[in-house]
Amino acid sequence: MMAFPLKNRLSEASSPYLRRHQHNPVAWQVWNEHTLAYARDMDKPILLSIGYSVCHGCHVMAQESFADPQTAALMNELFINIKVDREERPDLDKVYQLTHSILNEGRHGGWPLTVFLSPHTQKPFFSGTYLPKDAGSGSLPFEQICRRIAAFYSAHSDDIAQQAIAIDTALYEINRAHRNTVDQPLDYGLFDIARAQLQSSYDHTNGGFGVAPKFAQGPRLSLLLRHWYATQRQGAADAESKSMLLHSLRSMSNGGLFDHIAGGFYRYSTDERWQIPHFEKMLYDNGVLLSLYSEAAVAFDDDGLRQTALQTAAWALAAMRSPAGGFYSALGADALGEKGIYYLWTRDEVRVVLGNAAYSLFAQRYGLNKPANFAGRWHLSVHAELKALANSHNLQIEKINKLLNKARKQLLSCREQRVPPAIDDKQSVSGGALMIKGLADGGRFLHQAELTVAAQGTVDFLRAELWNGEKLKGGLTQGEISSDAFLDDYAFLIDALLSCLQAKWRRIDLDFAIELADAMLKQFYDQQNGGFYFTSHQHEALIHRPKDYADEAMPSGNGVAAKVLLRLGHLIGDRRYIDSAIATLESSRAAIQLMPSAHCSVLMALDDVLAIPEIVVLRVEEDGIDQWQLAQRYAPRQLRLVIPNNESRLPGALSKLAAQGPFTAYYCSEGQRIRMITDPAEFSAELCMPLH
Repeated sequence: MMAFPLKNRLSEASSPYLRRHQHNPVAWQVWNEHTLAYARDMDKPILLSIGYSVCHGCHVMAQESFADPQTAALMNELFINIKVDREERPDLDKVYQLTHSILNEGRHGGWPLTVFLSPHTQKPFFSGTYLPKDAGSGSLPFEQICRRIAAFYSAHSDDIAQQAIAIDTALYEINRAHRNTVDQPLDYGLFDIARAQLQSSYDHTNGGFGVAPKFAQGPRLSLLLRHWYATQRQGAADAESKSMLLHSLRSMSNGGLFDHIAGGFYRYSTDERWQIPHFEKMLYDNGVLLSLYSEAAVAFDDDGLRQTALQTAAWALAAMRSPAGGFYSALGADALGEKGIYYLWTRDEVRVVLGNAAYSLFAQRYGLNKPANFAGRWHLSVHAELKALANSHNLQIEKINKLLNKARKQLLSCREQRVPPAIDDKQSVSGGALMIKGLADGGRFLHQAELTVAAQGTVDFLRAELWNGEKLKGGLTQGEISSDAFLDDYAFLIDALLSCLQAKWRRIDLDFAIELADAMLKQFYDQQNGGFYFTSHQHEALIHRPKDYADEAMPSGNGVAAKVLLRLGHLIGDRRYIDSAIATLESSRAAIQLMPSAHCSVLMALDDVLAIPEIVVLRVEEDGIDQWQLAQRYAPRQLRLVIPNNESRLPGALSKLAAQGPFTAYYCSEGQRIRMITDPAEFSAELCMPLH
């Protein structure tokens, strides 16, 4: 192949993150076979830069280095430069985050991820994250790093080849570790270990886990809720799990991690007290937290958690939903070149909007009577409880709430006049599915039918746009359909469909879930060793094929896949699903036992094996569906469907659960015993009791 001057090709990309770099003087290429072949023919190392649209460090490195003509000229001279959106190509991100850890003695990576690859093998020989343009904090200037790496590539081909072998060996050992059998059984002992590990890292003062920066870590909190439930059922409720969970949920929603004007959670807190966030908002975080807060609200009959869930749902529907019915991926942190400026207030701004009387109450509640907490302005968090405000203002709590709600609406209207942060308008299946599940869970637990309708509408959008009856596409951006979906897309969407079915029966949703489960098994399942690969069997060959069990920013795809297959398998009586789920859990054994608390999604699927899901199916007349649809207690081991009597030809084992009159309830426990109840009062007394 003849050499030719490369130009920046990102104007052709659909990703908002990639398009943001289309005017860089760097000759950015996209990851494809043409680019890789050109790098091989030119024998030039690849500089691979992986980031995402609302990553602050990515923007800083772009401004410092990629927008600088001198730095860009050096990069163009020495490397083939490839830019990747990690949300569009999570496969590449997983692979090169893993090799970063291998090259850097186990240290975690992050974004931006900056990796230098051999053009012949695509294996890395140097890897970093944010690399500053100028020297500082023990780091060489970026340009000097580039020159040294290019010189090393030219002079040390043998060393690079040996390092590639070492990476192959490390990746092989990782795969082999997943296949190793361990004598310790998969039992509730793993839950106890995970619970102890969570308590050891728990912040007893502020809630949450670890030190700053602090993330919500939804799967860990969900495991605490599930552990409390399991011990509650055994008659010895784990009060400490409940305390850690509620303290964390309240600290996050009262602190600055939550947007007290529009609703929704920011990605993480920069301090241990949850006061100052990194201001971007991710759809997937909010989907997971919407489900969790909805479940906890009904489990503990907590109105504060209920309001947090409803405000999160309202934000997602108002700010993140596309006109066609999908959900956008993320909302940035920066506006007008300043981090967080869109969300900050001065006292005078608030006073002008609210007036003096309302300002006094609002200032007490949200800390405007305290010193400024961010760049001379105020980022809002709760500083006074409602009961204290009611006492000090001699008003009922209901009146206080009414006044505060009015104030928030007025300030939201004012804030919407500002220049907003940029939105990442990718509509990915995985993030959208997590939000569908959140809305459906909010709809059924909080008795909000409009949330269920919104969830179903997004299901219809994804099915119509991204499912062809055999394969699922991963998302949609600017009208362009992305590449084939990954494991998370399938598993999360099936999970969302099961939540939708419990919120409001639609036969089309059950059929869709079964079709997706069959496709997931066909395309991702490891028939030899159990478990699911992240990429399909037809996917582009990379240097490693991930099969992950640990939770990351999102729940584990293998954990969610095992859970949904178990539930679908028991629901329709398909042994293939159940056996594949159990084999997936068996394949995770070695990984779980290294660090149980890192595998909370897998452990929650394991609970469905050890306890076996309870299947509750109600057959009722059409006009009675809404009455019985409402979930009246938190029952995580239960799959409950309300099916109209006129629904016929149900699949598998469901076909045996026919209507026997105006009201028929079927209760199946331990995977085989079916009990029929035809008395609505008897059913309500036994299976609709609150659990607090």
